[in-house]
Amino acid sequence: MKNSAEGSDIFTRIHAGELIRKNDPGYEDFNRVVARTIRLCVEMNASATDIDQVRQRLSEIIGSQIDASTTIFPPFYTNFGRNTSFGKNVFINHACSFLDIGGIIIEDDVMIGPRVNITSENHPLDPADRKALILKPVIIKRNAWIGAGATILPGVTVGENAVVAAGAVVSRDVPANTLVAGVPARQVRVVA
Repeated sequence: MKNSAEGSDIFTRIHAGELIRKNDPGYEDFNRVVARTIRLCVEMNASATDIDQVRQRLSEIIGSQIDASTTIFPPFYTNFGRNTSFGKNVFINHACSFLDIGGIIIEDDVMIGPRVNITSENHPLDPADRKALILKPVIIKRNAWIGAGATILPGVTVGENAVVAAGAVVSRDVPANTLVAGVPARQVRVVA
């Protein structure tokens, strides 16, 4: 099976959300970014002693300046970094993991509890192709609150002012101004 953009720059293909395989041209360049990101995350989590240092180190990892109003408590983990963006006045608690190859957008005023997992990556069900990456962005809209231990899966948009209850597994979009809970997450009520 061939991709429509076979031979094109792997990072362009990643941004386009194309299926990525280990034997694709440029995969070694992608692997170098992942190795760098993992190294920088380990260094940040081991040596950053205050919020400003975490913000500075994470800005280096993602390749853009994180606003001074945003607070991220370490440890914080990401595997790619380049495809995450943080708005203003964001709060991210301890031990969160962002798998961002497919893209993660965190808008202004978002609160994320401890041990939250956000992944923009999946794999095909076909065992013969299971090591390929399916990439779908995750968007957390303004003023959303993601509770402790929640998991947000690829392709999900969490709407403005929405709340994801602690421990929820979100596999579908969350409408604005609603509370979702459970595994899989279902709408519980309107919150605004």
